[in-house]
Amino acid sequence: MNKRFGSWRSVFVCIVGFMAVFLIGLSACQQGGEVVVIDDDDIGGVVSGPDGPEAGVWVIAETTDLPTKFSRTVVTDGQGSYVIPDLPDATYDVWVRGYGLVDSEKIRLRPGTTQDLQAVLAPDEHAAAQYYPAGYWFSLIEVPAKSEFPGTGPGGNGILPTMRSQAEWLRNLKSGGCMACHQLGNKPTREVPAALGEFASMEEAWDRRIRSGQAGGSMYGGLNRMGLPAALKMFADWTDRIVGGEVPPAPPRPEGVERNVVITQWDWADPTAYLHDEASTDKRAPTVNAYGSIYGALEASADYLPVLDPVSHMTSQVPVPVRDPNTPLAAGAPMEPSPYWGNEAIWDSRANVHNPMLDERGRVWLTSRVRPAENPAFCLEGSDHPSARVFPTTRAGRHLAVYDPTSEEMTLISTCFSTHHLIFAEDENNTLWTSGGGQVIGWLDTKMFDETGDEEKSQGWTPLIVDTNGNGRRDDYVEPNEPLDPTKDMRIRSGYYGVAYNPIDGSIWGSSLGFPGAILRLDPGTEPATTALVEIYETPWGNPEAPIQGYSPRGMDIDRNGVVWTPLASGHMASFDRSKCTGPLNGPTATGQHCPEGWTLYPEPLPQLKGLSDSGSAESSYYTWVDQFNTLGLGENVPINTGNQSEGLLALSNGEWVVLRVPYPLGFYTKWMDGRIDDPEAGWKGRGLWATYSTRAPFHLETGPGTPSKVVHFQLRPDPLAR
Repeated sequence: MNKRFGSWRSVFVCIVGFMAVFLIGLSACQQGGEVVVIDDDDIGGVVSGPDGPEAGVWVIAETTDLPTKFSRTVVTDGQGSYVIPDLPDATYDVWVRGYGLVDSEKIRLRPGTTQDLQAVLAPDEHAAAQYYPAGYWFSLIEVPAKSEFPGTGPGGNGILPTMRSQAEWLRNLKSGGCMACHQLGNKPTREVPAALGEFASMEEAWDRRIRSGQAGGSMYGGLNRMGLPAALKMFADWTDRIVGGEVPPAPPRPEGVERNVVITQWDWADPTAYLHDEASTDKRAPTVNAYGSIYGALEASADYLPVLDPVSHMTSQVPVPVRDPNTPLAAGAPMEPSPYWGNEAIWDSRANVHNPMLDERGRVWLTSRVRPAENPAFCLEGSDHPSARVFPTTRAGRHLAVYDPTSEEMTLISTCFSTHHLIFAEDENNTLWTSGGGQVIGWLDTKMFDETGDEEKSQGWTPLIVDTNGNGRRDDYVEPNEPLDPTKDMRIRSGYYGVAYNPIDGSIWGSSLGFPGAILRLDPGTEPATTALVEIYETPWGNPEAPIQGYSPRGMDIDRNGVVWTPLASGHMASFDRSKCTGPLNGPTATGQHCPEGWTLYPEPLPQLKGLSDSGSAESSYYTWVDQFNTLGLGENVPINTGNQSEGLLALSNGEWVVLRVPYPLGFYTKWMDGRIDDPEAGWKGRGLWATYSTRAPFHLETGPGTPSKVVHFQLRPDPLAR
């Protein structure tokens, strides 16, 4: 590549500085003297404001010249210099965005251009705050005081008596309700859309908004479980104060390694669809599918896999069928008209694909409905299936499918257990473990299935049995509603949500939702249907032996050392190290709160909610993913939270947070990520993380209705100007 030297103004300043050094014997110029070097496929220069160079602000380049909309975002260094590297041949809109600023005017540029940019200071704090992450705005919400719990019901304080503590209320708000599907605090949620109508009070406006669209029933039901009058009062007060001019504190600008990030985005899917997850590679071997397509899951919104080829910038779709045409729709009709879509039912999926995962051959495995929920005979009592003889099942709401990109064939697999998330074991059978089975955990022997095509023989499941008699083996057990029996084990209902394979000992770990929530460890044994045993470790809530209190995990992962990582609704990332447990791991006392010493909690980097003094923050990450193989560049075994309220990924590197903010379009909210190494010899350019905008409301993004979900690629350069 031919090198070009950017910023003639900078070059001039440097020459003047050099002459001064030569004349008076001082050191060479530094401030304003950095030369920005670019290649023919880069855009670079210096960003300055009225007071000089602007460090730690974003420069965004976006184009519609490619087969799908494309953008690339970088951060300026300490001298305000920037380089947007390796741009495809196109004409780009380029502009500056940053904390303390408002967007600069867009300039049309082509790669190979050096262009200094002028930052525009925000005229006031309200204008500046429009670019803050949603979580900063959400931190202004004031939840009911601890003294209000337990609730006294509709005739009292409006909080349901089932809400026994402020923490339980927060769990329902952050992890069990609203924020499990979309952000709270972005402009469409902190204010009331004008299209919704006019109302006598803000409480009436909120009461109407939560009934909108196909999610209206879920939103309305969620607030009713908390206590509708108190919830409406809380939200109305929050919006009234924001409309009245209240603004959150300013976030810090990116610092250090945060300035090295390169964020690339492509549009995919339809504007009425929403993404849940994406997959790019085999988690066990992240060089699988190098430079290959990215596959998405549209959950309840549509019956196809969106596919992106990031090399050609082409998108396509793979239809996802169902086996039984009587398979019901995953979403119902709108409860009341949406301010964005009216009475249109925009979600129409039957397959309800939730989670994709690639195997060692690059095939895409899916949790996907193939039929109605009622189970076939081989799952039921009286069947001779080994798992059905132990614990028959009557219903399964989601099953399995696998897509082979080579043959372009989709194979549907009916399972006796429900599925939600997937993980492959590192064993000779390439066992596919699943979560979402409720009272059971299920698996598929994919080697057997490939050899025989027999979906019945290849699958299995087991109830969740805790070794409460402490003899180290599985015995007869008491049911969840029965008292402990010292001669028997105990069955639990705490099902798997997240699921992860421990490479140290082959155990299967998972997270269990609810309050206070728990993580689970399953030792499959030699015949899992009859030998598997489960350990349960509740989060350190209400435990006087725990130095920091936290509660309610969601999606989790594990590192190569066997340490479990999970986000908590209390606004923490938590680790659990079983090797730190000092007491018995089985027996009558090993029922949840027996290892507080195994937990370590790290408050996530957002302000805490208004009026709260407890450890934690306004964050509510959906999932923790562990970078076991250094696919990003921060090192091996780095845990990364989805940062749903921070609008970026939150990596915990050597005990310090690295915030990789996605500044455009406002509203980044992902539920999963994975890392791929395309070329181990290509440095930072050959590796990176893949994610997607996963909000159920992509029309809440700053670009409004008509905005589709986007694939997001995170790469980490050695410095902000690396090309």
